This record gives sequence, C-alpha cells and structure tokens, in this order.
Amino acid sequence: MAKKLFVEVLEARDLLPKDGTGRSSPYVVVDFDGQRRRTQTVCRNLNPVWNEVLEFDVTADAQIAGELLEADVLHDRRVRPSRRNNFLGRVRLDSRHFVRKGEEALIHFPLEKKNFFSWVRGDIGLRIYYDYVPVSPPTEEKGKTDDEAAVPPPEATPNAEKAEAVALPPPAQEQAPVDQAKLETEEPKAEADQPPEQEHGNEAEKTNEAPAEEQKLEASSTPTQPAVEEAGPKMVPQMEARHLPLPGLIERSSYDLVDKMHYLFVRIFRARTLPKNAKPHVRIAAYGIQVATRPSAFLEWGQTFAFSRDPAAVDSSNLEISVWAAAVDDGAENHWFLGGVCFDVSEVPMRDPPDSPLAPQWYRLEGGATHCGDLMLATWFGTQADESFADAWKAGALQTSCSKIYLSPKLWYLRATVIEGQTTTREFPLSLFVRATLGFQVLKTRASSSRNGSPTWNEDLFFVVAEPFSEEESIVLSLESKHGKDAAFLGSAAVPLSTVERRVDDRKVASRWLELAPSTTSSRLRYVGRLHVRLCLDGGYHVQDEPMHAISDHRPSARQLWQPTVGSLELGIIGCRGLLPMKTVDGKGLTDAFVVAKYGPKWARTRTVADSFDPAWNEQFNWTIFDPCTVLTLAVFDDASPGEAKSSGPCRPMGRIRIRISTLETNHAYRCIYPLFLLLPSGLKRMGEIEIAVRFMKSVSPLDLLHVYSQPMLPAMHHLRPLGSSQREAMRIAAARIAATHLGRTEPSLRREVVMWMLEAAEPSFSMRRVRANWLRIVAALSWFGDGIQWVSEIRTWRNPTTTVMAHGVAVILVWYPELIVPAAAVHLGMVGVWRYRLRQRVPAAGPAMRESGAEGADREELDEEFDASPSTRSDETVRARYERARVVGLRMQVMLGDAAAQAERVKALVSWRDPRATALFVVGCFMVAMLAYVVPARLMAVAAVFYGLRHPVFRGRMPSPAINFFRRLPSLADRII
Repeated sequence: MAKKLFVEVLEARDLLPKDGTGRSSPYVVVDFDGQRRRTQTVCRNLNPVWNEVLEFDVTADAQIAGELLEADVLHDRRVRPSRRNNFLGRVRLDSRHFVRKGEEALIHFPLEKKNFFSWVRGDIGLRIYYDYVPVSPPTEEKGKTDDEAAVPPPEATPNAEKAEAVALPPPAQEQAPVDQAKLETEEPKAEADQPPEQEHGNEAEKTNEAPAEEQKLEASSTPTQPAVEEAGPKMVPQMEARHLPLPGLIERSSYDLVDKMHYLFVRIFRARTLPKNAKPHVRIAAYGIQVATRPSAFLEWGQTFAFSRDPAAVDSSNLEISVWAAAVDDGAENHWFLGGVCFDVSEVPMRDPPDSPLAPQWYRLEGGATHCGDLMLATWFGTQADESFADAWKAGALQTSCSKIYLSPKLWYLRATVIEGQTTTREFPLSLFVRATLGFQVLKTRASSSRNGSPTWNEDLFFVVAEPFSEEESIVLSLESKHGKDAAFLGSAAVPLSTVERRVDDRKVASRWLELAPSTTSSRLRYVGRLHVRLCLDGGYHVQDEPMHAISDHRPSARQLWQPTVGSLELGIIGCRGLLPMKTVDGKGLTDAFVVAKYGPKWARTRTVADSFDPAWNEQFNWTIFDPCTVLTLAVFDDASPGEAKSSGPCRPMGRIRIRISTLETNHAYRCIYPLFLLLPSGLKRMGEIEIAVRFMKSVSPLDLLHVYSQPMLPAMHHLRPLGSSQREAMRIAAARIAATHLGRTEPSLRREVVMWMLEAAEPSFSMRRVRANWLRIVAALSWFGDGIQWVSEIRTWRNPTTTVMAHGVAVILVWYPELIVPAAAVHLGMVGVWRYRLRQRVPAAGPAMRESGAEGADREELDEEFDASPSTRSDETVRARYERARVVGLRMQVMLGDAAAQAERVKALVSWRDPRATALFVVGCFMVAMLAYVVPARLMAVAAVFYGLRHPVFRGRMPSPAINFFRRLPSLADRII
C-alpha cells in the first residue's frame, strides 16, 4: 500500500484583477515534498472554480508530519499579457490540516502575501486528505530498447518481493524544480498559441516519465538474494493503513514520578518433542504462588506472568516451571508430570528499559518418567516500565487485571434543518410536524405554518453522532400529523450518515429534497410529496460530554481546526491509603480498588488491586495538552468483577479529585496526598486518601503559552452561531451516553456506570444544599466589596483620625492631578498581588471543597431530597413538606428580585414623567448642576464633594440624606403588579 496526499482545489473568491481590464486568469500551483502540480487556468474570472484533484506521493509517515504544503495562486499571462506581477496569493499549511480520507472538509484559507510589499486579497477553498492506495506492479511498455528488455522485471527479483511485502510507496518524482522566474518569463512561441489546458496536459505527461525510468533503473540495480528468501510467502498488509495510531495520543513513559516496583517476569513461548494429543499446560511457581497457562494442543502459549518481588525471599526462593498433560479416565480428569525446569531467583538477570528484550532459550525438561522435551522461555527481573508489564498476567491475589488506555469516540454535531414540505395532494392536515430519529435521540419540530399551500418549518435539529459511520446508520425523518394527543404517521425518509456533507464554518451546504415513503397502514390521511431539508456535520463545534466547570478539551470536531500543542502532562498514580470496605464476601469486608483518569478523549485505567485497603499501583500516564485552562479528572472505584469472577453488581465510586492544569507550575513535579470524600444520603463520608504525582511540561515558548490566554476558549462557531444552554446540556447527556456505549464495547470494558459518573451525566436535580452553597460563594467572592465599604465607613466616621486626614490629602492630590488615578490604582493592585504571592498554594488544589460546598453541615432531610429520583419516590407527606420548604425559599428569592426590579424602575422613572413633580425637580436640578459645573472649576467641586462626604460625624445628621429620600419616593411598578 502506498500513501498518497490528495489536494482538492475547488474554488477561490474575490481575487485581485491582474490583466488590466479588472479581471484575472488564475491557476494554482501546489508544492509538497519537492513535487509540484498545477491546475488548469480559468480565464477572466475573479471567483474561479477548478474542482481538480492533485495527487502527491508520500515517502514515509514522518514526512507528512514535517512537510509543508504550499499553494500559490498565479495569473496566467498567456491569456492576456500584463506588465504587472502575476502573484495573486499564497497559502502555506502544515500537517494539522492533513486528515484521513473521510474526514476532509472544504476550508477557505485567506491568501497570504509573498513579501511585505505584496498586495493580495481573497481566499481559496481546499480539501486536503491522505489515503492508502494499492501499488500496481509496473507493466511492460511499448518501445523498450534491447538493453531495457534484458533487465528482469521488478517482480522477478527477490528484493522486489520484499519491497512489495512491506508495501513501500513508489519512488517520488525526481522532476527538476521549475524556477518561478523562468516559469513567469519564458513563453515559447509554440506554447503561446497552445491553450493552457493542453499545455497542462503535456506537463503532466512529462512528469510521469521520470518515475517510470527510475523504476527501471532500480529494478536493474537490485542485488540478488539467497534462494531461501524466494521461498518465503509474499504478505501484503492490506489493512494496516486503516488503523494507524494518531500521533501524540500514546507516549512512552519514563516512570520517574512513581516508585519502581520490581517484578519477576516469566514468558512461556512454546514446547517441542512432547507427546501428541496431550494438550499440555505449564505451571509456574515462585514466592509461594502458583499459576498455570491455558492448555494448548499446538504446544504454543505466548503468555507472560509477573510475580511481585519479595525482597526478603530473593536469595532463598526458586522459580519452578513444569509441564503437565491432562487425560480423562472414567470421566475423571487426571494430570501427569512431563518435566520441569528450576531456576535460582538470585541468578535471574535484571532488565531495565531501554534495554532490548531478553532473548528466549530452549531448556531441557527434566524429571519426566518416560517423556522428555524442550521448553522455550525467558525470565528476567523488571519494573512496571517494562513493555511486557501491560500484557502480563499479574500472579498472586493482589493484582488481578491490567492497566489500559481507552479513547473516546470522535463526536460530531449533526445539524438537520427542516425547511419545508411539498405535496401533490390538495387536502392535507394543517398541523404537521417532522420527527427526526437517530438511535436513541428523538427530536421533533414545532407545528408547521402554511406558505403558498405548503407546510413550512425552517427549524434546526441537533444530534450527536460518533465516527466511524456505518452504512446502516441513518437519520430517519418522518412526517406526522397531530390529532389532539395522538399523532398520525404520514411518511418517512432515511438519509445515511456517510452521505452527509461536512463543514468547518458557517457556510451553507446544499439542500436536498427527500421523497417520503407513504405509510403502509390504512389511514384516511395520505400525504404524497417531498421534504426539503439541509443536512451537515458541523465540525466547527466542540462536542461537549463533560460539565463546563470540569471540561478537559475545547477542540472542535474537525481536526483541521486544531491548535498546536502547548505541552504534555505526566500523571503518576502511586496508591491509596485507608480505604473503607465496599462489599462483604463470606463475612469479610473487601475492597477491589482501581483508578480512572480522564483528560480529553484519552482515558487511563489502572489495574485492579484486589482485597487491599492500601493498594499501590505506581503507574504513570501521559497526555498531550492543547489548552492549559482545562481540568484533569481522577476517580477511585471499587471493582465489581475483579479478575475472572464476574459479578452483576455495579462499580461503586469512592471519591473524585480534579486538577486544573493552569494551576501547575511549568516543569515542576508535585507529589501530593488528597482525601477522598463521597456524599451519600446519610451524609459526607471520608473514604480514604489517594497519593499522586503530577507534572506539566511545556513544549512551546513562554510567550506562546501566554498567548493562549488571549484566545477564546471555545471554537469560533460557538460565537458565530451559538447554541442555547438547555440545548447544549441535552446534547451533553447524549454525548456521554454515546461515549459510555463505545467504551463499554472494549475488552476489558470501561463500564457504563464508571463513564457516566466521571462525566457527571446524571439528570440535574434540585438541591437545597447547592442553593445555599452558591449563595455563600457569591458572598465570599464579593467580600472585598463589603470590606471596602466598611473601610470607607470607618474613614467617614473618623474612627482613626490619622487615616481620615491622610485620606483627605490623597483625595486632594488625586483631584488636582487626575492623571495619577489610573497609575495609583494599578500600582495598588500590583502591590496586592505581590504581597499575596507569599500566601500562594504550594500544591495544586484538587480535592473537593467541603466547607464551600456546604457538605459538612448538610441536613439529612436535604440530602435525602437531593438524592431522590424524579419523579419522587417518597411519601406524600414528605413531598408536601419539601414543597412547603421550597416555597419559603422561592418567596425569599421573589422578594429579592422584586426589590432589585423596583430600584431599576425608579432609575428609569427619573425622566419618564410618571411622577411629574419628581421628574420636574430632577430636570431643574440637572440644569442647576450643569450651570454650577460650568462656573465652578471641576477640581474645586470634586474636592468639595470629597470633603463633604468625609465630614466629621458632628456635622452629620442621623437621618437619610435628601437625595436618598428623593430616590426612594420615585414610583415603580411594584404597586401595580398583581
């Protein structure tokens, strides 16, 4: 299979005129990896349309990630000669815009200047993607010379078979690069009379001659190989290209944040010269633990076992490996010993990556009665950094599963715009609506309005879909008529998702008419017609599956719009301490704990440590960071089915912590212990504590990292065509359900309750505790405002005469020199920040805020109400009492909102003449203030106002001021509200 890069040059818009008559004749030259292709010329058009596909060879995967693609828009002088420069614009793109076939979308890139003095405008629409195409063997061409005919064909040489087996792409074209100046100035007379399209075809024929000659030269110079390789099978990996890992998703960890745990690894490969039809299995015993492989009739196992190293018994333990065969006699299964090998554990070699894996050896089986054979195995000491650790079966009772990395599906928003309907029948119901169904997501439009006798809706319906799209996955649009509470089905149409167009901006896609299949049921209503819809996959949005306060990714669905990475995050999950028992087995409390961490689309799950209240994992994971203002989520769960024991019970959460990446210092490793709390209907419960290590490594310059803070968090489509808050929340729940279903199909699966609890995808419920906590948060956040008012009040009351006199002096200076107000305020805030630097947090805050959440003093009744399902399952008396309490809280909020509305209406009443005397008095006062301000200097008025406000309490009365009394007497709508 050969990798190809395809560039679809579709159109350009609003180009500069170059031919002297207000128009241009543009063509596009695309350059990639030394290969140059050009389109045809569109004559005399400032908005040309090419619709051409240019193909480039990719020599290796590394090149597509490092090469730049350059597209130059030029004016063809041969159509109409011009003395002006023929450069119309340039676009230079990196590998972020190269996606796999099927993910491409039309993107309009603004044209850039060649230099500072260039003058360009407009943009160009491109689709860029890569694909893998089969390599066809070269065929014999006519007109070969005798020397070329004597050269054996490529498929006849052994080296060519080897090249075909690894699916190397054909050699890149070695066409000499065309000099741009020569391309612009040289115009042979023979080519001047030739149209541009024909000239482009001749150039393509010339470029195709060089690779053919190079293939002949390579085939003639290939050395011969031994005959042993010729007999080998020819294998072409046809499906490797479809499942290549995405760059930057999985990185190798150095395990420098966690403690090293030493394991004794034993890998059993195969055996030979054993009895036939024995189906033997291998038993391994070390440190008092015995495990066994699966039976194999082909004498091949390929299994790896890891024994936790016992430091106290390293010098005295033996590693015993034995082979046993099974036979059935009189219905009973018996095992007999075929032979074994014994090793001294102290002589097992130590391996530490990046050392290469230990080569396996054949060992003679000893101790067998009549049979002897050989066993191929390898054994070594390593750590959890060993690449065999992830797939190894952890022997013993403490490690019963493997750590895994999971990837969430790629999610898109499907926008279905229902425009109108068209019918051939004269009579149809006026109350029509369209029901759209996609899996478990069902949406419907409002009742139609009539326009020229046809139903009209013009309504957008949003769905969440996950790639890849199967051929059977379709969105079904059905037209229904409303009759009271019932709906009558009239017709439907299905559109496969694989045929829906993708877009990355707010451009309009082409609409389509769908023929409605009429209902097969006997009904008086029969609608025969079509449905006008517009369908598109919006790749410019970020499909949110996490709550907004804990979001870990802001990137849009379209990969072409992704920003470059800013760094990487390394997380080391060390262990937990003091966990509580979560289940009871045979009268004994047990906990089988594992940790799940999520950031972006990547999920990390540690192995399950069974029957331990102080589990130790010491596993390290890496994530790529695109935005530092995101959150990493970790949670501890109790496994309901550790190891081979399957259980129908759910995995129960034990606590959750969140770490905001922006709170971490760059290149600084933190090792912290956080408590685990869980809010239950019985109250807040401490489940234990977790120890982790975390480090944020930046990969860009400090200025580029700071530049991220000036960029919008969400993609541009969220601001150009925003979605409603209720609509976003409904789609978030749908996205979480899709992710849970996808991750539940993995092996081992990440269970649904784990995913839903991590994403907080439960239906929102009323909580009195949260209402009180949010109010206290507002009060705490505005405490500085109250402190400022109290400080000013102390100055006005002359509690500290020295401070009040200094305030008079500062006020006079700022009034007389107003240019010092802004610098003084800025210096004050800066000094506050410098002063509080010593009070900064030394470790990142990740644990839950118990006091701020109001969880410590929550009432039992309020917690029961918070965890109650909807609709409520409690008794009528309990629901009535809760309703009365909710009415009291609602009454307080009603009074507070009424007071705020009354104050706003009094401000409006100043000039609305609702109270003629009050408005007249306000108008006369405004004119008097204007005259006074014109006569008296502004500085003198400001100083007088400050001195009047800071006058001594002896000269201040206890009654409210006339201005406050006047404002309180203004009318509002409070006396007219029913």
